[in-house]
Amino acid sequence: MQYFQDLLALLDIEQVEDRLQYQKLTEKSGVQERRANGLSWYPVAIRGTELTKGDYVQVEVERTTHQDVSHILRFGMPAALFSNHDPKESRIEGIISHQSGNKLKINFRIDELPDWASDGKLGVDVLFDDNSYNEMRSALKTADKRIENSNETLLQVLVGEKEPTFHTETIFPAVPHLNTSQTKAVHQILAANELAIVHGPPGTGKTTTIVQAVKALIQKGVKKILVTAPSNTAVDLLTEKMAEQKISVLRIGNPARVTERLLAHTMDNQMAEHNSMKDVKRLKKQAQEFKSMAHKYKRNFGRAEQQQRKLLFDEAYKIMKEVERSEQYVMDDVITRAQVITATLVGANHYSVRNQQYDIAIIDEAGQALEPSCWIPILKAKKVVLAGDHCQLPPTIKSQEAAKGGLIKTLLEKGVEKHPEAVSLLEEQYRMHEHIMQFSSSIFYSNKLKANINVASRLLFPNDMPLQFIDTAGCGFDEKLEGTSSTNPEEAAFLIKHLEQLVTELNAHYPLDSFPSIGIIAPYKQQILVIKEQLEHVPELAPYLHRITVNTVDSFQGQERDIIYISMTRSNSEGEIGFLSDIRRMNVAMTRAKMKLIVIGDSATLAQFKFYEKFVTYAQSIDGYKSAWEYMG
Repeated sequence: MQYFQDLLALLDIEQVEDRLQYQKLTEKSGVQERRANGLSWYPVAIRGTELTKGDYVQVEVERTTHQDVSHILRFGMPAALFSNHDPKESRIEGIISHQSGNKLKINFRIDELPDWASDGKLGVDVLFDDNSYNEMRSALKTADKRIENSNETLLQVLVGEKEPTFHTETIFPAVPHLNTSQTKAVHQILAANELAIVHGPPGTGKTTTIVQAVKALIQKGVKKILVTAPSNTAVDLLTEKMAEQKISVLRIGNPARVTERLLAHTMDNQMAEHNSMKDVKRLKKQAQEFKSMAHKYKRNFGRAEQQQRKLLFDEAYKIMKEVERSEQYVMDDVITRAQVITATLVGANHYSVRNQQYDIAIIDEAGQALEPSCWIPILKAKKVVLAGDHCQLPPTIKSQEAAKGGLIKTLLEKGVEKHPEAVSLLEEQYRMHEHIMQFSSSIFYSNKLKANINVASRLLFPNDMPLQFIDTAGCGFDEKLEGTSSTNPEEAAFLIKHLEQLVTELNAHYPLDSFPSIGIIAPYKQQILVIKEQLEHVPELAPYLHRITVNTVDSFQGQERDIIYISMTRSNSEGEIGFLSDIRRMNVAMTRAKMKLIVIGDSATLAQFKFYEKFVTYAQSIDGYKSAWEYMG
């Protein structure tokens, strides 16, 4: 079918570009540079090895220095262990099977570690992740075959060939603690035969709604539920929230934040606590002993020793086959007992659950998920729920060509356009003062959002202004180009000065231990660095730095702060605003604030773009417009 052929072609373009960018980052860079880019751990020490499923040796390593450097090494990614004596030759490749803090476990398909592993400085490189692309490609090909060869209503609905259907005669259970639009969304999920869409704008309680929907589905007797999201963080949040509701949930894969509460729901943990694992441990120990004996025949051995070594290895192999059978039994039992399986989209095809089928698959954060990755869980289910907000950040796409070709358009966005009857909009938000909410509501959500009574008029202190646009037009704060990134040092300095004044004002209302949280957002990475650097040199702000976060829009997705500053950065006579024209990004930035939003920018540059012109007009209408000149004296 052309629909899937087009997606496959776009995915190929994206993979080529992604690999190219990865190679640029790694090929000519030394280990220190790779470490700084988050692609390597170096140096590492081996903390233990053990035999594991299949013919694998699992090696646990720990990074011994540079432990605070952020990195992209995650569960399921391909990685190489190398010795810095000869990093090209002395390296073996495997798959990361666990990552927690500064420790990693990597599975290698080898009998034993090579000699160089006990010699010289070791490191771990993350490799290009072809596996995710292979899983997506395989899902698209399977979907293509299935839609051509049979009458698959769910697939036909999702590609727009059929309309979704609902059985409205369902008697709906009462859903406690939900507002009207949330309850309607849960009822829509229960009534849907193929597809339900939950559109959750910022602060509207989408996660709460999904968890209550899962509870209601279980009450209705739905046996097999799969809950997925594109990121480990989103999957962790859903897992924790469902566990709090006493739902029996099994987390497939490795949590991003390893908390005690989450660990209890992982496959490793639940298998470890299973009654049958005592025998498995005993057998593993036996196999290890046989292997250790075999290794004693490693140097200077003749024919008899060679035979003896082979016999010992054969015995170890036989025992490990028995271990595998026992572990498979335990794994199947753990899966059968779970009411809900949670995983990332690609993780839904993890070997432990690869052949599982579900009554329903829920895809959360579907507005940030590449469409090909969504087909992995979809193919395992009879019915699908897409939840998210296509008016916030889209998925990250490396190739401009693939993005322009349509890969940037998510299944959620397509579903909202094709099947409005399947969409439930969550209308009540619990985060923002109504003045902060209103502009976003008018532009993105057809003016349908309303602020919950507890937040609608909540202020930092009496008579405070919840939303301000501070106009730097005419101040001469011109942007500067640094590489491909823009900066505006004078705008940054102005922001810091304003923050100082605000902190002084807040001091009269809040003790330090309950001081409001502050987020400073800039759309450009270089401007972030400028602001951070300037922040460090203001002694008056030093006591409050633990309450201040400075970062890009993308890093603030899904977060909130009491106060948000946005440094718009762009200021030029041509009216060039670059990717500030991506209004979904601005929607995210503007909706992070709970009680106060301060946007600092040059209206002469910004207002040439309709969205910002409307924003300036909106700020004026609620008396939130100020000129920067009013603060300068």
